[in-house]
Amino acid sequence: MACFSVLFCLLFSLFFIIAQSKPVILLDTSPYLSPTTILNYQKMVQNFKVFIYKPNKPFNYTTQAESLFYATLQNSHFVTQNAEEANLFFVPFSPDLSLRSLGRFIGNLRTDLPYWNRALGADHFFLSCDGLGHDSNRNVVELKKNSVQISCFPAAGGYFIPHKDLTLPPIVYNPHALPENRTVRFLGYVRHKAVTSPSLIDELVNYREFCVETEPSDETTFAERLSSSKFCLFEYGNDVSWIGEALRFGCVPAVIADRPVNDLPFVDVLRWQEMAVFLRSERGLGDLKHVLDNTWRDRGERMRRSGAAGSKHFVWNEKPEPLDSFNTVMFQLWLRRHTVRYARAE
Repeated sequence: MACFSVLFCLLFSLFFIIAQSKPVILLDTSPYLSPTTILNYQKMVQNFKVFIYKPNKPFNYTTQAESLFYATLQNSHFVTQNAEEANLFFVPFSPDLSLRSLGRFIGNLRTDLPYWNRALGADHFFLSCDGLGHDSNRNVVELKKNSVQISCFPAAGGYFIPHKDLTLPPIVYNPHALPENRTVRFLGYVRHKAVTSPSLIDELVNYREFCVETEPSDETTFAERLSSSKFCLFEYGNDVSWIGEALRFGCVPAVIADRPVNDLPFVDVLRWQEMAVFLRSERGLGDLKHVLDNTWRDRGERMRRSGAAGSKHFVWNEKPEPLDSFNTVMFQLWLRRHTVRYARAE
């Protein structure tokens, strides 16, 4: 027993000396909400099947993101011609289609095929960049309440249901080359039209710690400012098309909003709270600067690395690649394939 006590004391002393002389700091820079994300993603790639209904007439989507997603889906290995093996069903319709005509289209699917009625549309999804409007037609009500709506980010207020609907990330076709060396010069970068509040801009331009654009910059200057800034400021609802690029360059997004932001791309996959800062719009500049300074001191480097790791999900490709925007949207759909059935609409 004495030998055991001596051995324990020796081991404890050795551990204490090592801990004192060379502390070990573990930084979790994974961008994912779940440690099993990659494993579940591989299961999705192997097993996910989608049946696409035939639209009632030929049409084109109005945005690049919608058009690219639809074209890529049609040519992907996820599509099956056997509806019985499908996990989800895609409902394609023109963005110009009236709600009355849309109701008739869904009514035909209900009458002609058995799949809608099995879950009242809860295993269906559709594209609508601006979001589906409200209507009393039972078919439209079920589509809006039960089916997964894929909107453009940021989603239109009042037309997006958090925890059910998804958003497409903005398209970045040709990502800028990352610099070999990163020299940080600014606390915050405000790109032209990313922040439109006149009072906030007037305050920011007087601080050398912030790089504020009053005119659009060329691509080279844009890339340089991304790489030289700790935070990139976005006013929610304005130009957010470059949020993926900000993440990739290690410029932590600081999102200014007057309400909770529930429509971020890949909210089921990425740990946004570890990749971005969310600020209320009523904060003054002094408070904003205080929050950014403290955030960078406490966890800025970890956030920068997490964001850079997660940025690959914001890249769109004409031919999809693993973990790119298209495949990550499909992964979110896969995660929601067991959507709870809603009560029958009266």
